[in-house]
Amino acid sequence: MLVAGAGVSGIAAASGLLRDGHDVTVFEQRPQLRAGGGAVTIWPNGATVLRQLGVAMDGAGQRLSTVRVVMSTGGRLATLDVAAMADRLGAPVRMVPRGVLLDRLLDSVPAERIRCSSRAVQILRTRDGVRVAFADGTCADGDLLIGADGLHSVVRDAVGAKPAEPTGWCSWQGLASAPNLIEDQHVAMVAIGEGGNVGLWPAGESALQWWFDLPWSHDFVRPPRPLEVLRANFSGWSDSIDRVLDTLTDADLDDSPYPHFRHPIPRPGRGAVTLLGDAAHTMPPTLAQGTNQALLDAMVLRKALASRADPISALRWYEKTRRRSVNAVSRVASVPVAHRRSLLEPAALISDRLHTWALSALLRSTSHRRMSAAISRDDAARMPQPSVRRP
Repeated sequence: MLVAGAGVSGIAAASGLLRDGHDVTVFEQRPQLRAGGGAVTIWPNGATVLRQLGVAMDGAGQRLSTVRVVMSTGGRLATLDVAAMADRLGAPVRMVPRGVLLDRLLDSVPAERIRCSSRAVQILRTRDGVRVAFADGTCADGDLLIGADGLHSVVRDAVGAKPAEPTGWCSWQGLASAPNLIEDQHVAMVAIGEGGNVGLWPAGESALQWWFDLPWSHDFVRPPRPLEVLRANFSGWSDSIDRVLDTLTDADLDDSPYPHFRHPIPRPGRGAVTLLGDAAHTMPPTLAQGTNQALLDAMVLRKALASRADPISALRWYEKTRRRSVNAVSRVASVPVAHRRSLLEPAALISDRLHTWALSALLRSTSHRRMSAAISRDDAARMPQPSVRRP
């Protein structure tokens, strides 16, 4: 099997398939393995898949107990009890630097299974499966190709899926070493206003994932001093936000902004090619579900190939099985990030318990929990049992 893309989604898929005895090679266009972006939120649905893959997350990032959602005017909107969600769904909520997550996944995939500097330029169907041609003139043949090559996926283009659509928003974001910027390392904050929103999420060892969402369009012109723009839009929202803005420099914004996109979820494809992760369903970061949905893709794909003798029919089953759940998450994640005060104030009347229940219910209903439980039981049964010495 061939996997295009050695990010979190591609390596997770390779890890699971290797555990099941498949012959897997991963191709990465960059000359070395490197995780882009800042930190990611691992919700219980993603944490369960990592546990199935044998990826230990103990000590990684920061476990969260609470997410406080406030209005730009300072009023409370909701307080999500994510510790209760963890108890209900069976795994903690954790903010983890993307590089840490990728490194831990890579521990489960032998280095010789990964080929860097391999940029795919052409996908060809063959009698026995698929052939991938690379920019350096080499080719690779496999019975299946899994496109895990992100937002600008070459594999997605090859199968004729529709391109991603901009949502009209972007994030100015980064991961900073910022002790004392927030009071409680177990509490994340989101602030929502009419012009955008802000997130301050602890990521462990004094690291802080921060982001500022503002409108974006194709004719966007990057301001020469972006920090002035952020301060003009967000100063005064809260003491914590002001402290972060006072700490940042324009150099911290060099890699920003990151426009938000949403992929139309492709219908089941044909032949020996499928899509996984952002290549299949890029979505706005509103729910912090991108990484978790990619991990669920890897889990369902693994189950499909383990339970069906015909690999082509297995790919179609995987695509159909994931389509409804991913569509539901993507729709919720695509709700506009900014809201008028007239909409926010009625939402504040909803109890925190109901807010927490609603998010828990969404995760539960879209996480293939019966399948996940069965995979976990099967994995546990296959593990060697400790021997017992008879007296």
